Parts: sequence; C-alpha cells; structure tokens
Amino acid sequence: MGRLRVASFSVSIDGYGAGPEQTLQQPLGRGGMELHQWVLGTRTFQRLHGGAGGETGVDDDFAARGFDHIGAWILGRNMFGPVRGPWPDDTWRGWWGEEPPYHVPVFVLTHHPRASIVMRGGTEFHFVTGGIEAALDAARAAAGARDVRVGGGVATVRQYLAARLIDEMHLAVAPVLLGRGEALFEGLDLGALGYRVLEHAATPRAHHVVIGRAAAA
Repeated sequence: MGRLRVASFSVSIDGYGAGPEQTLQQPLGRGGMELHQWVLGTRTFQRLHGGAGGETGVDDDFAARGFDHIGAWILGRNMFGPVRGPWPDDTWRGWWGEEPPYHVPVFVLTHHPRASIVMRGGTEFHFVTGGIEAALDAARAAAGARDVRVGGGVATVRQYLAARLIDEMHLAVAPVLLGRGEALFEGLDLGALGYRVLEHAATPRAHHVVIGRAAAA
C-alpha cells in the first residue's frame, strides 16, 4: 500500500493556505495567487498546462516530486469547483477544462451525491459522500501500490492531519503575509500528532519544508 501525501501545498508565512473573500473570479481568495508564484514558472507547471520550457532547479524539483508515484488524488469539494449545496446539474466539470492535469482517478469529498465524470487524459472524478476515510479507502483501492495525494483545500488537509492519516506533507512557505484567510494549522499540534520535520530547502520564492509522521519516516 502506498503513502498518503500532500505535495506543493503553498502557505503564507502567517500560516494561511488561501486568502479571504473567495469568489469565482478569485477562487484562492484575495491575495491567494501570491502563494503560488514559486511554481508558476517551473518546467513541471508549464508541462502540466500544455506549455513548454520553464525553469529548473529546487522549486521545479519539489513540484515534480509531487507527481512521482501518484495513483489517485483526493480533493475537497471547494477544490473541484464553486458550486455549493446539492448539485443543480452536471454542467460544472471542474476548473481545468476537458483534460485536467491529474490523469488518474480523483475522489472529491462532498455531502451531495453525483455520478462520476470521465474526462480526457485518464482523469476520472468520483464523488464520495462517506467522509475522509471512505475517500481514502476508495483512493487506495484505485492507486494500488502507488501513493494517494491530497490536493486540498485547507479544510481537507486539516482533517487528514488531525486524523494522523497523512504520511508526508511538502509545504511551500511563500514570503507573503495574508493576515486573514484559511489557517492551515489552527488548533493542530503537529508535534503531538507525531509529525516532525524531515527536510527543508530555501529558494528566493519559497521555503520548502517536508514533514512526516515518525512512524512513516
């Protein structure tokens, strides 16, 4: 069985993974895009979104590692789209167009049932109403020996951390202060949950920190 991982998860220096006042036009909230400047110019990001070229180096190395050995993803509903409450119809199919950058099964946490969606390039969205452990069981069954990646958002990552289910998490701490938004670590004592720092490296755009559970390490 593979590991449960969080990778390339950007946070501000003051611990926010998304800004306040999220809208359809600003899905990451006010100032949220500033958290992700470290990855936008990397070769990995450019290739994922159909571009060419891009920068190599430490930032790109961490971005690329996030896709190694991944057999399935888990997303919170807010990461899939802005629709709230019962699904009104099947119109919304994600932020990414007809060929999302996942290329493996993706399990979306929701309280409201919806039929699965098959997209181009191997991505399949499955909607799970049974909670985080049901989503993890389904994702692990789909991934086989490969890892499962939790893509976010903040509330979803917090739930898996609190349950001590995440084996490894890579944070990209951006040199940005948001002041308000979604606080990743509020109410969590990572040390008491068994996590410790495994690796860290700094670049001009981010301080990369990898933490893991002691048993997993």
